[in-house]
Amino acid sequence: QVQLVESGGGLVQAGGSLRLSCAASGSIFSINAMGWYRQAPGKQRELVAAITSGGSTNYADSVKGRFTISRDNAKNMVYLQMNSLKPEDTAVYYCNVDSVVGTFPALKRQAYWGQGTQVTVSS
Repeated sequence: QVQLVESGGGLVQAGGSLRLSCAASGSIFSINAMGWYRQAPGKQRELVAAITSGGSTNYADSVKGRFTISRDNAKNMVYLQMNSLKPEDTAVYYCNVDSVVGTFPALKRQAYWGQGTQVTVSS
């Protein structure tokens, strides 16, 4: 099993910044992609940004140029730096990890979700 603990959400004015963090722990053999998703009230959960184990990144068009995803492989952590925040960025942000868990040879690939952290941007 893998546990994900998110932090860094909160209330900020439009134009402000926040940094989200997500720490993964547990029976982790390796971690493939890590990402951040968000879900606003009445809307479907959507991908915000993702990063592979090699450092390749992918962003939603709505956040390109404003958000930056990064990871620390040694600490099993992923970050989301959010700048120039807009009211439409208001949502619950979820960390997602695509990992291989267990001990060799009993390994399996599984994705895990964090509990979510609220980000509210006031106008």
